[in-house]
Amino acid sequence: MDESFERAMSVRRKVLGDDYVDAVTTKATPFTAPFQQFVTRWVWGEAWLDDTLEPQVRSLLTIAVVTVLGQLSEVRLHVRGALRNGCSPEQIAAVLKHVAVYAGVAKAVAGVGIADEEVASYLAAAGTAAADGPR
Repeated sequence: MDESFERAMSVRRKVLGDDYVDAVTTKATPFTAPFQQFVTRWVWGEAWLDDTLEPQVRSLLTIAVVTVLGQLSEVRLHVRGALRNGCSPEQIAAVLKHVAVYAGVAKAVAGVGIADEEVASYLAAAGTAAADGPR
């Protein structure tokens, strides 16, 4: 693989975690492997390596977009990624409130439920109390 692909994979692993990336790349088939390479190059290379926006801003924007689109498995994935990327539970909760106002309460409610589970799980794994989280 070339250096730009390796840099993109490094960002993908930082945000999504080694376990997730290993799982999707290990189970890749001859049909899905080119798509995984495409995702790594374009999503994690071209979009995420563009230094115009801070990684935390990208994470928060991604949570908003996937919530609005109703992509709940992606909400789960990117809430955890945002926490890994240095976003606070309060920032994630604020984004989901913004989603409620501009895109609909029902979509935000689904996102908040998932975010609450992921924040609690992440903080528990880190040994941190979630007393002031988005609950």
